Amino acid sequence: MRKCKPKKDIRNPLEYSLDLFSGKWNSRILSVLANADNLRYGEIKSRIDNITDAVLATSLKELISSQMIVRQSFDEIPPKVKYSLSEKGRSIIPIFEMISKWGEKYYVDEDSNSDSE
Repeated sequence: MRKCKPKKDIRNPLEYSLDLFSGKWNSRILSVLANADNLRYGEIKSRIDNITDAVLATSLKELISSQMIVRQSFDEIPPKVKYSLSEKGRSIIPIFEMISKWGEKYYVDEDSNSDSE
């Protein structure tokens, strides 16, 4: 018997936002798509180091489901699919840029920090 996935316990807009971008892959995929108009699956995969096909496919499905990205299929042989940011997805880019600036200010490289100890 198949078990249903438990519903996420999201209680406020901050938790909703953090849930969308939790983990390392969703934010990377969104960032890659922010720097391109439309990308095919293989193009996304080639721009993200060490991501597996299974993780990329799952992450793309989640981002489509949350309406952060758009999947466009073309009626061609061989099949052609392109991914791009939705309007909702594009709206997060300025926030990513602000978070990145904050990270630049406070990021400490653990490797260089351990050398001084």
